[in-house]
Amino acid sequence: MLAWAGFVGVVLVLLAVDLGIFNRKAHVITMKEAGRWSAITLVLALAFAGLIYTHNLPTDIVGGRKHALEFLTGYLIELALSVDNIFVFVLIFGYFCVPPQHQHRVLFWGVLGALVFRGGMIGAGALLIRRFEWIVYVFGAFLVFTGVRMAMQDDVEIEPEANPVLKLIRRFLPVSADYDGQKFFTRERWDGKMRLAATPLFVVLALVETTDLIFAVDSIPAIFAVTRNPFLVFTSNVFAILCLRSLYFLLAEVIDKFHYLKAGLSIVLIFIGAKMLATMFGLHIDTAISLCVVALVLIGSVVLSLLRPKPAEAAPDVPREPDPDEAAADVARTGTEKR
Repeated sequence: MLAWAGFVGVVLVLLAVDLGIFNRKAHVITMKEAGRWSAITLVLALAFAGLIYTHNLPTDIVGGRKHALEFLTGYLIELALSVDNIFVFVLIFGYFCVPPQHQHRVLFWGVLGALVFRGGMIGAGALLIRRFEWIVYVFGAFLVFTGVRMAMQDDVEIEPEANPVLKLIRRFLPVSADYDGQKFFTRERWDGKMRLAATPLFVVLALVETTDLIFAVDSIPAIFAVTRNPFLVFTSNVFAILCLRSLYFLLAEVIDKFHYLKAGLSIVLIFIGAKMLATMFGLHIDTAISLCVVALVLIGSVVLSLLRPKPAEAAPDVPREPDPDEAAADVARTGTEKR
């Protein structure tokens, strides 16, 4: 328990420093700032792997070369699959015309929510594997299916109006038609009374959280294919999520250039799923080999994307600049009470 409490405590301190000092005031995250934070989180992950390798952690549950490789492999898989989230985040922020200076706040609280929800999912997964060993094969088959489906899937389309979470929010709370700075809730007059209302920024946060949960259904079983140690699964998830927030601001403008990344991710999922299924026949793929395969596939998909860029599409008529207030009004238009 000491290792778990210590790790969570350090992460909370890092987040508090981030929000309380460096991002206390809402501002647009620059490429330089995003690059700096991405580098910091990467160095922290590598340092943590070094502590595991040298067994300098205050715990007996991890330590040595094997666990260090498992952590790095899990971290790389989770980070790669998390990058796929960026595609969706770009679409969500664009759909709701979220002001750039408020996007960091959404992702910050999204990280806190992800820590809680993913921690619960990892605990449940570890319990299931401990009690029902055969469920590993179910996870493996699911990953293979997901990888094949990802390879055949067209580009992601966002339909917020069909999201059940958005419908649930509207059922219990009115949704404001306008953004109120970086607030998630505001007070407005509805039916002649002052009532608490959710702002469009809260709606965006809810969509980001549900998106992360959907992706976690794929990524967490993939890491259990690498290690059965819940501590390593959780820590690799956390480091990847911390890095994801910075990577969003670093890659949001160029993520569409990595058009072969989805194919690379699908290959990774199929490989990890096949690795889990192979244990049925007594075949075990070494973690070092898994790390090399995952790294080569992901690097290869990025390099191939740069060497063979997507053909330029005919540019349509340029529409007028979207108005954040109009986009926010669309969120509140359906299913809310009239003033």
